[in-house]
Amino acid sequence: MLAIAGAAFWAGGLWLDLFVAVVALGVFVEYVRLVGKIADDAARLSSMVIFGAVYVGWGGLALAVMPEPLMLAVLGLVICTDTGAYFTGRTLGGPKIAPRISPSKTWSGLLGGMAAAGIWASLVVLSASYLVSAIGPTGPSVAAALEVANLGMAAIAGAVLAVFAQIGDFYESWLKRRAGVKDSSRLIPGHGGLFDRVDGLLPVAIIVGTAWAATQAGL
Repeated sequence: MLAIAGAAFWAGGLWLDLFVAVVALGVFVEYVRLVGKIADDAARLSSMVIFGAVYVGWGGLALAVMPEPLMLAVLGLVICTDTGAYFTGRTLGGPKIAPRISPSKTWSGLLGGMAAAGIWASLVVLSASYLVSAIGPTGPSVAAALEVANLGMAAIAGAVLAVFAQIGDFYESWLKRRAGVKDSSRLIPGHGGLFDRVDGLLPVAIIVGTAWAATQAGL
């Protein structure tokens, strides 16, 4: 799966868009399978399927409209959130956030994920500022990058996005808990389904991709 994703990212353009579309379709199929086990009547099933179509479709479209460097930054932020939350939670433990939905997630883990995402966002902004400084009269300069990069705001934005990544994770965990399953599917041996891999990515992609599109439209 990593090889396929890497090849699609390397090819870029239409190939990357097709890869995002195929993954989004797979996630939607897994979502429908989950809600099919939850909904107790046709009306509720229809409303949940419509919500899922908007949720997953919006996330996929948001990824597709992003420039590739921004997509990489978003993926890195979600990975840092998950990694920071996992290791901080395992090391410090402490009170659970919502034990009935996801017994392993702790408040310390959430804070660790927010910190990791904040650091990642700061590094991304600093790197971008450094590249921009390269076109200046003095050439690339860390000092010049630090002058224009608002690292504090970048860290705050990263931490806030980490919270939304965790909300996406909790949402899928709630669906699986209600459906009585451990994973969204068995597509990826040892890792569950596609939805299990992108649950935290979807809300972050929606926020960042929509913000990007709005800035491009001059809104």
